[in-house]
Amino acid sequence: MTLARALEPLVDLIFPPRCPLCGAGLSSHGGLCPTCWSELAIPGEPCCATCSRPFGEGVPEGALCAPCLGDPPRHDGIAAATLYNPASRKLVLALKHGNRISHARFMARLIGAKLPFVDETWLVVPVPLHRWRIWRRGYNQAAELAREIARSTGGVLAVDLLERRKPTPSLGGLGKAARKRVLSGAIAVRPSRKPLLKEARVLLVDDVLTSGATSDACVSRLKRGGARKVVIACFARVLDEALDDVSKDRP
Repeated sequence: MTLARALEPLVDLIFPPRCPLCGAGLSSHGGLCPTCWSELAIPGEPCCATCSRPFGEGVPEGALCAPCLGDPPRHDGIAAATLYNPASRKLVLALKHGNRISHARFMARLIGAKLPFVDETWLVVPVPLHRWRIWRRGYNQAAELAREIARSTGGVLAVDLLERRKPTPSLGGLGKAARKRVLSGAIAVRPSRKPLLKEARVLLVDDVLTSGATSDACVSRLKRGGARKVVIACFARVLDEALDDVSKDRP
């Protein structure tokens, strides 16, 4: 028995397990109550063969969504634990702005359920924050998720492989060309870590995937640096029709 497991009864006595969404009592830490579980939107089949965007019933296997047909993505797939809705939004904001770093383990576990293919041969890389934002917040929420995912999958954590060289404003409300201009030169591979990328398979981790502009910039840099394959993993994915609703949540 590990020390952590031996101390669980004492921890539960001092900090009774509660649902992080509604506060209802739980039998153990690290989950949601049944009601809140039912409020999460878990993407499933059928879905786009390239980006896993969920389809309605009756779409044949191997079909591509309109965005992927019109503008084939640079990435090699998206693994999203949930679709962005009020329940997932509350968890994301608690982790990002509420200092609830303990949520990262639970959220990473849900992401990990979509990653049966990730093993010790994969690099696990978080989307970077600029150092000023890390100083203000105290941590990078994507790095916290990446750390937990690497621990559970056996992947190699490379938390500093990417760096954000300049601060960028919120991309909400900007068109595709404007987002590209804002992100130009903002993200780069750290020179000392570039040898890791040669022919590497990379899992790029973020808390929320919104327009995809930031992840696209990261994927581009990773592949230019030598990565063979880059899959994006996120806790909550915002579908195109909900972009306006989520833009105000992005710092």
